[in-house]
Amino acid sequence: MGVKCLDYTALTIVIIGAINWGLIGFFNFNLVSFIFGNASWLSRIIYGLVGICGLYLCTLYGRLGDSES
Repeated sequence: MGVKCLDYTALTIVIIGAINWGLIGFFNFNLVSFIFGNASWLSRIIYGLVGICGLYLCTLYGRLGDSES
């Protein structure tokens, strides 16, 4: 259950990051900077967290064939 919960949490964070990048690309609107301030320490933590979750989800490719996940 622990790995599955971590997978869903990481996937949710990456989806939120993808939505933010979509807003930047289509409307030139950065939601993270709007909420937390431009280049604040909190926005940098959020960007770092999205990046770490993206890297973690790369391991999902190796686990796709596992029936226990």
